[in-house]
Amino acid sequence: MEKTLMKGNEAVGAAAIRGGCRYFFGYPITPQNEVPEYMSRELPKVGGVFLQAESEIAAINMVYGAAGSGARVMTSSSSPGIALKQEGISYIAGAELPCVIVNMMRGGPGLGSIQPGQADYFQATRGGGNGDYRHIVFAPASVQETVDIMMESFDVADQYRIPVMVLGDGMIGQMMEPVEFRDPPTRDLPPKDWATTGTGGRRDPNIINSLRLLPHDLEAHNEHIAAKHRLIEQNEVRWESYLTEDAEIVFVSYGTSSRIVRNAVEALREEGVAAGLVRPITLWPFPQKPFDELGGSVRALMAVEMSQGQMVDDVKIAAAGRWPVGFHGRTGGMVPDQHDIIKQAKQMLGEVA
Repeated sequence: MEKTLMKGNEAVGAAAIRGGCRYFFGYPITPQNEVPEYMSRELPKVGGVFLQAESEIAAINMVYGAAGSGARVMTSSSSPGIALKQEGISYIAGAELPCVIVNMMRGGPGLGSIQPGQADYFQATRGGGNGDYRHIVFAPASVQETVDIMMESFDVADQYRIPVMVLGDGMIGQMMEPVEFRDPPTRDLPPKDWATTGTGGRRDPNIINSLRLLPHDLEAHNEHIAAKHRLIEQNEVRWESYLTEDAEIVFVSYGTSSRIVRNAVEALREEGVAAGLVRPITLWPFPQKPFDELGGSVRALMAVEMSQGQMVDDVKIAAAGRWPVGFHGRTGGMVPDQHDIIKQAKQMLGEVA
């Protein structure tokens, strides 16, 4: 299959269109601007609609409307823009509507910087809006993996009637790598008989709503959504384990940071230190199984991320007190350094000897 050299953000757009996306609503913000730029040029060629909204808040509510009609729809933004979309994301989750949301994270808090970051982990995995809801969070580590996940995300969203977030960072959005566009795995998708497509006088109207004023009605709805979350936890958890079979220290990292950690693992092994890596591909649901399968040689875990420490909480939950959990992080657009990671790992092993 032929490969094409593409910038990450443009590959997001190309993969979305191949995944069936026909509606895009967004607002420009660095470092993801090439996504709407690409969609504005290419979506009309396949009969789709691109619309630059007047704000991020308007964009996510347009996504709500298009999703309610059963269309395959997406939006993209970066950290502050995604923050503005949180109310709409909560409404979409409450109404059980499928859509895809791309966040190419930048440094924060506030406007922060336009450099890459990973400090939106809490926002993405804990639900940045109100209420009891979750959405699936994919965290690709390369442009190719971003393409594969984007093409599948629309099917995943349709299967569970849930928002799917693809959580990258400015590095993945701006780098160029060769990609090929492969067909996603086939899923048996349910019919969209809930969509507001007009009754034609043949059925009762469908109602798309997240408002339930009667307490027992809302509780029943929340229990229904929670059951769906449990099904997702059974079926959609993804991760990669690298050289963990005999590891004495296991790093946990995702996205761009995991690529640096992988090099650190190999460098440590050349020095005689048995290191490994668990890379979550779904941040929610967070993978528990690879930690339960770690061998008796493990002495410590270390989370590495571009934040002050957010994923490290989930690593501690997964560790369940079996190993000490260390943390190495950089923020503000700074990227972890392989040599610093190695130095801290050796220090930690010395402390738990």
